[in-house]
Amino acid sequence: MSKKIGIIPARMESSRFPGKPMAKLHNFPMVGHVYLRSQQSQVLDDVYVATCNQEIYDFITNELKGKAVMTSSSHERATDRTAEAIEIIEKQTGEDVDLIVMIQGDEPMVTPRMIDTACKNFLEFEGPSVLNLYGKIRTEEEFKDENEIKVVLNKKKDRALYFSREPIPNFNRNPSLTYAYKQICIMPFKKDFLKLFNQLEPTELEKIESIDMLRLLEHGIDVLMAESPDESYSVDNEKDLQRVEKLMLNDELMKTYLR
Repeated sequence: MSKKIGIIPARMESSRFPGKPMAKLHNFPMVGHVYLRSQQSQVLDDVYVATCNQEIYDFITNELKGKAVMTSSSHERATDRTAEAIEIIEKQTGEDVDLIVMIQGDEPMVTPRMIDTACKNFLEFEGPSVLNLYGKIRTEEEFKDENEIKVVLNKKKDRALYFSREPIPNFNRNPSLTYAYKQICIMPFKKDFLKLFNQLEPTELEKIESIDMLRLLEHGIDVLMAESPDESYSVDNEKDLQRVEKLMLNDELMKTYLR
């Protein structure tokens, strides 16, 4: 039987926020929040952290008694680290992985419902693709933050037209933020998609924006989109960490694993 596996790529060498996965949120490492929250998905059979850092590996396997795999330190893309992790997991377990959900380690507000919603919408589609969740951008500051990846959607809001770190569509003509949406990095895809992605030549827009999904759009492959059922804010720097810590003060899900 093919399995559905969540992979959380995490590394300490972030250029914007070194040591980010182990940064403390409510006195608990951020990657731990992502791992324990993702484990509560009703769709996933298992969740692993994929890392090249012994500190992260030891925290997940020793402190949380969870599952992690050590991957190469040479990976620049989360998709590459995920691809290696899946190969390792299949060899270790002797089981095929069919559905992979890549969950970024800087999304500490992820909920099981977000993962399950993404998977449900993705499994309704036939063909090579990947799905991203999206959420509403609420403030001008967030809209103009280049660490926040913005996405422009088609009329049905089920396909991405373009991703950018710039405020798109044009802020001067969209000051109410009516069409301001952000990418939320919960991404289900089939295993064959990883092979396809890695076979595609990297593209100029992908390099300029530093956004993986643009490789697919430039090669004419759909990036599916679904609205997140819950609010989420990623962490790219210390300021984000402080904001998310405040937002999680009364987080009901956190109460299930931090006592």
